[in-house]
Amino acid sequence: MKEPSQITSSDYGIRVEPLKGVVRAFDDEVLLASSKDAKVMYETRLAPVVYFPKSDLLVEDSEPSDLNTFCPFKGTASYDHARIRGKRVENAYWFYRNALPEARAIEDHVAFAPHIAKRLDLGGNVLGETLQGNISGPTIDWILREAWLFTTPQELTRGIAEKLIEDGVAISRLSVMIWSLHPTIAGKNYIWSKETDEVQEFTPTYDIHNHPAFVNSPLRHVSNGLGGVRQRLTEEKAEFSFPIMEDLKAAGATDYVAMPLPFSNGQTNVLTLTCDHPDGFTTANLGLVFEISTVISRYYEVFNQQENSKALLETYLGKRTGARVLGGEIRRGDGDEIDAAVLFCDLRNSTLLQEELGRGQYLELLNEFFEQATDVVNENGGEVLKFIGDAVLAIFPAGSGMKAACSQARSSAVEILDRLARPDEENRQKTMDCAIGIAFGGVTYGNVGSRERLDFTVIGSAANIAARLAELGKSVGQKVVVTRDVAADDVNSNNLGKFELRNVSTAVECFSLG
Repeated sequence: MKEPSQITSSDYGIRVEPLKGVVRAFDDEVLLASSKDAKVMYETRLAPVVYFPKSDLLVEDSEPSDLNTFCPFKGTASYDHARIRGKRVENAYWFYRNALPEARAIEDHVAFAPHIAKRLDLGGNVLGETLQGNISGPTIDWILREAWLFTTPQELTRGIAEKLIEDGVAISRLSVMIWSLHPTIAGKNYIWSKETDEVQEFTPTYDIHNHPAFVNSPLRHVSNGLGGVRQRLTEEKAEFSFPIMEDLKAAGATDYVAMPLPFSNGQTNVLTLTCDHPDGFTTANLGLVFEISTVISRYYEVFNQQENSKALLETYLGKRTGARVLGGEIRRGDGDEIDAAVLFCDLRNSTLLQEELGRGQYLELLNEFFEQATDVVNENGGEVLKFIGDAVLAIFPAGSGMKAACSQARSSAVEILDRLARPDEENRQKTMDCAIGIAFGGVTYGNVGSRERLDFTVIGSAANIAARLAELGKSVGQKVVVTRDVAADDVNSNNLGKFELRNVSTAVECFSLG
């Protein structure tokens, strides 16, 4: 891989110059600051900003604000509230306690928000023009013309890292943390390293928010809106001291930056860059990254929305059904006529359990019931279509024939009962029981509902009969009741005879299992 020359196409720059004589700032006629040592900062594409030594402030009173903002060139800005004309003004001015080398000249100097310092008396000084920069170049060209071709976030992460190196940014590690909308996964962290030229993907659970490694990390700092992080790892004076920085420094890193990667919905993700050049990142390096970060963010947002859509559909509809909806089956009436074994599993004694346990513990127990049933159905090749009150509706499509589908359904029923009968010493002291009905037949598998509210489900006599068989099981004292087709070659089945089932036109021959 080509080693960077630390020269980029971005001419982003910062220049600080002293102002001569006395410079004063006013809020209308109220004098806010007066100094012989004021300075002006010129920064690419931003209006010139006048900074006053903090000791020359003349506001009545001030107190720290919780607001912080981040600039990869100047550092993290702190804000103070101030009392002006007897009134408290929020975030009246900002300053840098530990300015980065590019802006060290304004450390402990303050700048007023434009709506606060409405008038500046510059004495004999005349401010120069805003620095104009042009960020067109090979990196920007690549982002606009080629980056969109990547089909996965892993490919995009590696492509960004390699392009930055090719264009002169000395990165040894790049990571992107994207927060997810997923029931079990908090987010995805893509980490590229120069040593391997590969991208590792990590999918932490929600436990990450309490893990010491995350709590004391730049990822948490930036994600919580506390501003970005920039630290020259070779300097004694450190505003930030995170364990990851010590690890990276030990591996030869010289500079580190973590900056927000915002999504259009306000979600704050994190982009981190680690440098191994002896001089660290240049202003041009970070200017380039800082200015393209919002475009990069949109690419990741597209990937994230695709993954969130898939995760949400799988969570609420199941993997097979979710894939069909995501594939375009979204119109009322869309669906297929299929043969399937339909399993209906109803929790026994749920009313009594709720009274004994109370609402909170009962909901925990109900969720455990749903989880155990879903795990078993998935392991046996079926799919849970929905939870109905305290019951589970699942199907086993007959893609490999009726015999296989019925066998999968029977195995699921036996295993569900077995798991529910075993208490979990860590989480669940109470055993559970259920009534299960299984029927086989042709069903419509697709969308039904109103024009604006659809449900992807199964409609047909097999689904109705399965639910009625579960009801029957409760009344005749059997845990699993199935039709003749489902019982078929199961040697452990027992013929219960024919029963009239609610809303079923003809009597159904029923069998118990076990």
